[in-house]
Amino acid sequence: MKPPPLLLGATLLFWGWQSEFLVVGAILGVVLESAQLIRTRWEFSDEDFARIWTFCALLLLASALYAFTANEGPASFGGFFSDANPITTTRASSATARTASAMIRWLPMLFFPFLAAQTFSTREAIPLTVISLIARRRWKKLTPADQSSPLARLSFHIGYPYFAATLLASSFHPAEDKSFFWGLAGLLTWMLWAHRTRRVTLVVWVGLVALAVALGFAGQRGIGSLAGYLQEQNPQWLTRFLRRNIDPSHSRTALGQIGDIKTSGRIVIRLRPKAGSAPPEYLREASYRVFKSPGWFAGSLKDDFEVVGEDPPNSASFPLLPGKTNSASINIACYLDGTSTNGSPEGLLPLPTGSGRLENCPAYVLRKSSLGAVVAEGPGLVLFDALFGPGLTMDLPPSLNPESNEDLYVPENEQAALDEVVKELQLRGQPPAQVLPVVAGYFAVKFTYSTWQGRDRGTPGTTPLSRFLLENRKGHCEYFATATVLLLRQLKIPARYAVGYAVHEPSGSGYVVRLSDAHAWCLVWNETQQTWEDFDTTPASWIAEEARNRSPFRWLSDIWSRLKFEFAKFRWGQSKLRQYLLWIVVPGLALLLYQIIFRRGRRRQASKRTDEGFITQWPGLDSEFYQLEKQIATRGVLRKPSEPLNEWLRRVAENPALAGLQEPLRALLRLHYRYRFDPLGLSDADREALKQVTRACLERLDRAKP
Repeated sequence: MKPPPLLLGATLLFWGWQSEFLVVGAILGVVLESAQLIRTRWEFSDEDFARIWTFCALLLLASALYAFTANEGPASFGGFFSDANPITTTRASSATARTASAMIRWLPMLFFPFLAAQTFSTREAIPLTVISLIARRRWKKLTPADQSSPLARLSFHIGYPYFAATLLASSFHPAEDKSFFWGLAGLLTWMLWAHRTRRVTLVVWVGLVALAVALGFAGQRGIGSLAGYLQEQNPQWLTRFLRRNIDPSHSRTALGQIGDIKTSGRIVIRLRPKAGSAPPEYLREASYRVFKSPGWFAGSLKDDFEVVGEDPPNSASFPLLPGKTNSASINIACYLDGTSTNGSPEGLLPLPTGSGRLENCPAYVLRKSSLGAVVAEGPGLVLFDALFGPGLTMDLPPSLNPESNEDLYVPENEQAALDEVVKELQLRGQPPAQVLPVVAGYFAVKFTYSTWQGRDRGTPGTTPLSRFLLENRKGHCEYFATATVLLLRQLKIPARYAVGYAVHEPSGSGYVVRLSDAHAWCLVWNETQQTWEDFDTTPASWIAEEARNRSPFRWLSDIWSRLKFEFAKFRWGQSKLRQYLLWIVVPGLALLLYQIIFRRGRRRQASKRTDEGFITQWPGLDSEFYQLEKQIATRGVLRKPSEPLNEWLRRVAENPALAGLQEPLRALLRLHYRYRFDPLGLSDADREALKQVTRACLERLDRAKP
């Protein structure tokens, strides 16, 4: 059954309007309906239609892969299989829904070549075996008699299936108005009108259609209201229970912990400095102001976050410090291990000190705090360029009011030990420029780095930090950073506790950062420059100390980490997978299209050449009898079309001038027939006899009168 004229063109235009492909829909509609004016048609065989269908199927597959990667399908399903929970299930379902939505919206474009092929072909219907492998296999199993039956060669017109698919694609639209409903009702009414029965009067038919439209409108309004109600009841509280601890407002330390702190050599960050840029010494994730043993807190600034917008819009470029001059750039690849309230990956970005801008950053949402923390919500793996330089940082300056300045806060139970150190070093009243070198030398000379803390038998009432300063004098970076911050504050120098990673291990053209490189250090306020500066008092031997615990098989884990990193790039859409897919699929589609268009001509030419070759190689075509036939024809005795040679020779004998050739011609005809049709052919003697008899007849014919 064929759709009425202009219906499919109008449907394509409606699809383009609803799906925001208006130009594409208009072009496809004009091309399709031009068949009403263009009378030229092409003869396509079943094989040609099968190739076009295969071409459309490949387009569908390529589009599915593209949509799947563009909507983070690999990431969502990877998280679902590795850590199945309500959040990963929701994310996988969401990625599947987005992929399916994109695929359905593209259906009219993907299968338009098949519709156009039938529209501009000489055939009104196409066998079902063209698109159905099952039907094709069943048809091949039938006997020749069964294959010729109408049931075995079921045919169809692609028009109405395409019409239904286009309406389905139009339903996936961003518009919130009722335009889709009324457009759908109009197109369906047009279609039904073309096939209405004559047994029902026009008034009854119009009334039934109007009733169906009214019921449909009421039903879709009810469904819309129900969907809105369910969205309002979305249990967001459930995701809060499953949210991981990525809060930059609090950092728990291992101060006072007994035993050895185990560190991991797993690679978590990869860096690649741009040309002319040196790698940063530290990558900071967050900083804190208030110490309450054994943890650090952001204090009054714990919720001090603001959204950073892209500048320019949709450029993946985020200005952290607008107007700052950045002298260096480095590419950073890191994982977002947390989960936001809406189920997306979220985490702190490790950034160089003085970062002023992020470029090529795939974050959905970026927020920064006045303590220098940057939280990104985006794919599980983010690759971006951090532009940084000396000078201004994102950190808020210390308060001018000493009484409310959390950057000078020192817990009372730590002040006594700090005063002893100040007295020992004679730092009271000294300017910061003289204090900092003395403090750095003090920790470098009189303290040692150690990840082991034995059972503490210190003086009752003392704290882990005071015992570190006055008794055992060994510890890890959290001890050194905490002690340094509080010691400077005791001298009325604003300081903060910073956490992040140290960068020191080259790898290829870049650097790698491991979990064992996690570090804590001090930020000190430079009153002269009005900036916060890194001040690390942990002995430099800490890197060598960590390396002592390195496994001899770490290179194997590094290879595995690299493989996981490359897979994560594919999984989270950070690789050039879509570009690779285009490189692979587009040439295949082009080759198939070339075969569809040009192979038919080559096949016909090859068939023609085969027929000509078959005729040329037919046995007996070089028989000398044909020469004699031509000579007799010049005498006026022509052989009629399809006339047997015996009948023709009888007419030849009736000619008085040729009567003497009757007996030689009969003998020659017997040799000619054997030469043509005998599977064994002629012997050499008989073949020579054929030549001689023909030559003799030709000579007698030349001597005969015209």
